[in-house]
Amino acid sequence: MPSRKFADGEVVRGRWPGSSLYYEVEILSHDSGSQLYTVRYKDGTELELKENDVKPLTSFRQRKSGSMSSSPSRRRGSRSRSRSRSPGRQPKSSRRSASASHQVNIKEARKDLLEVKLTPLVLKPFGNSIHRYNGESEHRERNDIPHKNTQEKFRASQESSYIPTQYSLRPRREEIKLKEIDSKEEEIVTKGPPSRKTFEVTALKTKDLEFGGLPGVFLIMLGLPAVVFLLLLMSKQRDPSLLNFPPPLPALSDLWEARVFGAYLLWFFLQVLFYLLPVGKVVEGTPLADGRRLKYRLNGFFAFVLTSVLVGIAVSQGMELHRVHGHLLQLVLAATLVATVLSVYLHVRARGVPREALALASSGNAIYDFFIGRELNPRIGTFDLKYFCELRPGLIGWLVINLAMLLAEMKLHSHAAPSLAMILINSFQLLYVVDALWNEEALLTTMDIIHDGFGFMLAFGDLVWVPFIYSFQAVYLVSHPNEVSWPVACLIIALKLCGYIIFRCANSQKNAFRKNPTDPKLAHLKTIRTSTGKNLLVSGWWGFVRHPNYLGDLIMALAWSLPCGFNHILPYFYVIYFTMLLVHREARDERRCEKKYGLAWEQYCQRVPYRIFPYIY
Repeated sequence: MPSRKFADGEVVRGRWPGSSLYYEVEILSHDSGSQLYTVRYKDGTELELKENDVKPLTSFRQRKSGSMSSSPSRRRGSRSRSRSRSPGRQPKSSRRSASASHQVNIKEARKDLLEVKLTPLVLKPFGNSIHRYNGESEHRERNDIPHKNTQEKFRASQESSYIPTQYSLRPRREEIKLKEIDSKEEEIVTKGPPSRKTFEVTALKTKDLEFGGLPGVFLIMLGLPAVVFLLLLMSKQRDPSLLNFPPPLPALSDLWEARVFGAYLLWFFLQVLFYLLPVGKVVEGTPLADGRRLKYRLNGFFAFVLTSVLVGIAVSQGMELHRVHGHLLQLVLAATLVATVLSVYLHVRARGVPREALALASSGNAIYDFFIGRELNPRIGTFDLKYFCELRPGLIGWLVINLAMLLAEMKLHSHAAPSLAMILINSFQLLYVVDALWNEEALLTTMDIIHDGFGFMLAFGDLVWVPFIYSFQAVYLVSHPNEVSWPVACLIIALKLCGYIIFRCANSQKNAFRKNPTDPKLAHLKTIRTSTGKNLLVSGWWGFVRHPNYLGDLIMALAWSLPCGFNHILPYFYVIYFTMLLVHREARDERRCEKKYGLAWEQYCQRVPYRIFPYIY
């Protein structure tokens, strides 16, 4: 196994991915398997680089005077000569031997190992970039000085006063001509006595595991199916209060029925068929680690329409859809088995995929990766397994269960029409699902798609948790009806619309900005430039709180539960769970953005101090 070239904590130069620019970085760790170095840039950004993209500081020649952009031939009359010039071109008055100049350069390289002169790269302003923060003028140094006469000197001791920007480290023409001499100097200095300056930071050797690490994910995998079963059992109790917990457990024979399992498989593969239909436009996802963009066909809304037509025809022909209410436990078990088998398949197939196809959240631990998922975008040909499960069988199935509960309420209570509470819940959640399917392309920029792998967490969530927990309010109303007056219904509708407006406007603004930041319609929005070249929105909905879409989601979740009344806390389980979920997801997103954007994210947090709830959290 080849030995590593750079030590942990060493200060070197790292090439920015996709460019020829080198920046000062600190070595954090080294993966002996992939031969990749984990490095940290001055703005806090952490990336993995190949060894040939990392250079020692001594390989960059230092200059004490003179313009970095002027050619040697234009300075022949000058008495002050740059140390990077060829010895054979020195004036007679200051002629020195090539060997003497060579030794002086080596000494200066050792002495000024951490002293780097960088020329700020003048960037064309973004259409919606701002130069003001909190109403004050942005601090911009040497804004009016020509590019070729501007130099900034940075030292490691000046880290606290570092201002994030981009710098041009393009080699000068004389340095290109002296490339061979530079490489010899680098070799000599490398062999000389070590005098490297290191950061006083202990590099982390392993990735931080989320969800409580191995014990946490193990308990979650065991606990989630149990929670679903217990909630459904509690909803059928005459008095579903916490005092009657736990409910009587059914016999194992009552949890399995072959016909129900077959019906679930039929439903699953029917959605697969709709997914494969060549209908709808094809779009590209976000760039992957290797620069590729996967293609996705947007036909989720079309699949919903086809499903609605088939279900309508089946019910009109006498299919007793209300019987789903009596087979919910069997359906949950069938969906859990399918999710588990799918998770095992995904875990096994991920062992043979290349490293660049793995998710950032994967750790190398078998149990943790089985839960979080190793492969980012598992596909069978053009069939994307994760993308399919995110919207199709679970989300559309949620609406079918809601409809079944509406029919079950009418059948059980001998009503000619459903109750107002049941109508509100079905209408609210129908709007939510149709909105998600209509704006299907927005899914491609979510954390589930671009960050998390596809494992048990998403498989169980998409196939089991979403259809059977999100429809729980409708399930509850079948056994525990609640009368809602029209004035109260109007207030609930207003709350729902308020949440929906926040949710939809925030997501639409974010998606439009990601799609085309220079759109004239977005010119009024203010942004903060990051070291990655992207901009962070700091006005509009995203200047209100950091996650306005989460705020809208939670308001809608409350509106879904209010029609169930206040007799029991059980129908408010969804609101409680969803709040915990979004707070946890927001914390995960905060850590990821802080690591990715560095100081720019700190500026954003200062501009927008509240995470989800204004003036509260």
